[in-house]
Amino acid sequence: MGKGIFITGTGTDVGKTYASALLVKVLREAGAKSAYYKAAVSGNCKDGNGKLIPGDAVWVKEHAGISQPLDTMVPYIYGQAVSPHLASRAEGNPVELPTVREGYHQLCRDYDYITMEGSGGILCPLCCENGKELWLEDVIKDLGLSCLVVADAGLGTINSTILTLEYLRMKHIPARGVVVNHFHPDNEMEQDNIKIIEKRGDVPVLACIPKGAREIGISPEKLMAFYQ
Repeated sequence: MGKGIFITGTGTDVGKTYASALLVKVLREAGAKSAYYKAAVSGNCKDGNGKLIPGDAVWVKEHAGISQPLDTMVPYIYGQAVSPHLASRAEGNPVELPTVREGYHQLCRDYDYITMEGSGGILCPLCCENGKELWLEDVIKDLGLSCLVVADAGLGTINSTILTLEYLRMKHIPARGVVVNHFHPDNEMEQDNIKIIEKRGDVPVLACIPKGAREIGISPEKLMAFYQ
């Protein structure tokens, strides 16, 4: 059976998909059967013929160099660039936990390591219909995963990152560390942000990714230890 980890972020557009692709790439280059998974993707999801495709998964597949079939990567695809709960309300086919669970468990049967990415930040609703709610945290707990948090390196990241870590603790979801994206090595503020996040957040900053980086700077052995 394969092992997995969940990639959440401090918000939208902090680079979760980018970081996920680099993680998947590390494992693939180490010879492991490495897969990507996301419960739902919305927006940026059409090919040249107007057909809905999982845009994030296409990007990861290309940049991580994996051969995993697209139809195993994302069970729910929506065209509107809004939260999955709102997109599914407009387009139909709401996210169902059993479907997400089965897709994940099938990957665990076929692959060694599954990197599962969330939508938006940790407080993202996947379904809010007819009194029924499904949140990212419900999926994480159901699958028994721990998290890596992707954060932006710049101004405001201390607040958003520590709030995310505190929320995970409140929900009894293990946070294994933080990956900082859009990092400028010579920027004093960003260097200080990392120190404060590690001290107040009580987790390690595992990697700092400069813009355009093609490697994440985590050894395969260290990375594999985070998956469970």
